[in-house]
Amino acid sequence: MTTNTSAAPARRRVMQEPGFAAFLFARLAAVFAMQIQAVVVAWQVYDITRDPLSLAWVGLAQFIPMLLLLLPAGDLVDRYSRKHILLLSWGAQALCSGMLLYLSLGEHDVAYYYVVLALFGCGRAFTGPALQSLLPQIVPREQLARAIAVNSMIMKIAVIGGPLIGGVLYAFGGGLAYAVCLGCFVLGMVLLVPVPVLYAAKILPVTDAAWQRFTAGIRYIRSRPIILGAISLDLFAVLLGGVVALLPIYASEILHVGPEGLGALRSAVAVGALLMGIYLSTRALTRHVGLVMFIAVAVFGVANLVFAFSTVFWVSFAAMLVAGAADMISVYVRTTLIQLATPDEMRGRVNAVNMLFIGSSNELGEFRAGTAAAWLGTVPAAVMGGAATLAVVVGWAWGFRPLRQVDRFSDVESGPPKSEPEK
Repeated sequence: MTTNTSAAPARRRVMQEPGFAAFLFARLAAVFAMQIQAVVVAWQVYDITRDPLSLAWVGLAQFIPMLLLLLPAGDLVDRYSRKHILLLSWGAQALCSGMLLYLSLGEHDVAYYYVVLALFGCGRAFTGPALQSLLPQIVPREQLARAIAVNSMIMKIAVIGGPLIGGVLYAFGGGLAYAVCLGCFVLGMVLLVPVPVLYAAKILPVTDAAWQRFTAGIRYIRSRPIILGAISLDLFAVLLGGVVALLPIYASEILHVGPEGLGALRSAVAVGALLMGIYLSTRALTRHVGLVMFIAVAVFGVANLVFAFSTVFWVSFAAMLVAGAADMISVYVRTTLIQLATPDEMRGRVNAVNMLFIGSSNELGEFRAGTAAAWLGTVPAAVMGGAATLAVVVGWAWGFRPLRQVDRFSDVESGPPKSEPEK
């Protein structure tokens, strides 16, 4: 049991947990690298091809390996040291940054960029489950909800600064940007090495067949409609409504703001999320969390519609700011529900499924947006995405009533559902 104390002492206790600060800074460095690389490689590929469909291939090149590897990765995360797996995955992504550095120093066919991005997607398949499952092994359960809020808030610094820095660095050439990414990945690995893992559950011996282990996370999520609803709501909101893939086109051809403006637009999403993260870290949600999630996703869709029609940079920036704040609420609710509802020995596989639905949906959403822009035009594609998000909110509010009615995070407990028969 914990005592009722103010938010500030609670945050100090989280930061004083052994290894939590080092974990935050390690992840901060790695996220900086990923954000810088994301904005630079998208702009560079579009600069080479001048084809909206090329942005779709950027997303698809990363999505396919993640789709194939996430479930096996979740199984490995539950069977071996999560910290060691995370170190290896960051090392693989650092290697990819080095490859992009080499490609940017000469004239190479754009297909080579897609190959490197596919390898990068392989590394990310292991990074997501390992990262999400490692945090509950670093802080105690009673601090987990606040640790998630603080972690999300701190990460937004990289999500804000990364695109801005990436846009500025690209003005001096892609090689410099990729060199910075390589250095950030290495720094993250160095900071992660001494982090102690104090709250890990005992690794259970392997008794099931490989396919049964891989799909255990899917079965667990399907047995809990609240978790299934939260994950799938975010999945379709991002898949159908995201406009991030279209930002290079908007920056170049509609808003006429260049690579620096592109970085600012990508950072606007993170600025909104950071501001909301600060609020949530001081005034965490305690009531009506399910309803708040639905409202947040609806606001996300409306903000994307405003962005779709805007031809004024500051209006577009404000729309992305609001979209980022709304998305932060949705991510916070979903992540907290999943972490509190999942036993430690299954977190790798459950978080792998979560990453499959949410993390990969970013790349698949980029493919959807790029393809729609190539077929219908950039503005119609963005408008269609925002409208689809609002339709998803209405459908999920009707189809997942238990999620809409969740009042407190404590309403969802870890372990097998009560209706599940004993075997």
